[in-house]
Amino acid sequence: MEEQSVIHSTFVIERSYPKPPERVFAAFADAAKKRRWFAEGKSHEVEQFEMDFRVGGIERTRYRFKEGTPFPGVALTNEGTHLDIVPNRRVVTASMMTLGDKRISASLVTIELLPTDQGTDLICTHQGAFFEGADGPQMREAGWRKLFEQLAKELTSVETAIGAGVAGAVKEIFAGELLEPDDRGTSNAQHQS
Repeated sequence: MEEQSVIHSTFVIERSYPKPPERVFAAFADAAKKRRWFAEGKSHEVEQFEMDFRVGGIERTRYRFKEGTPFPGVALTNEGTHLDIVPNRRVVTASMMTLGDKRISASLVTIELLPTDQGTDLICTHQGAFFEGADGPQMREAGWRKLFEQLAKELTSVETAIGAGVAGAVKEIFAGELLEPDDRGTSNAQHQS
């Protein structure tokens, strides 16, 4: 009997994020946010990232591996179609992945977002068919786990950037008040000492 040419696999990853479902969903729906956590990475250069986030819309990511990786100079392309989108609750995407010119897998990925008292529980169900030369189910699951770590950083970095911006604006406002001369020609800071 010949070796099996397709490996079928399903895995489920559950993560909790201390952010409301609307914030987590936005990281999937907003192209700039998704590119940061889903496409960008240290081991490759992004050559293409397109996203039409609607039912029937296409999402395409293409990047080329850098030197020092197992596939230096080789392109990896993931192209998917959004099959179902329920705002703040669910995203279902069917996709194909190619390495170089070789198709290596087809996948159905369901992302569910469940509100909790602490934020959001994310449940990712990945159903895949891995062809000859594919990365295989274990490596794909490890890849998704790494992506969800990147998502956690994205959710935190947005908050940090907003917090820094607000803090900077508040500092400017109060610095202006402390340094503006009052009616007597002295600064407010001198009155407080």
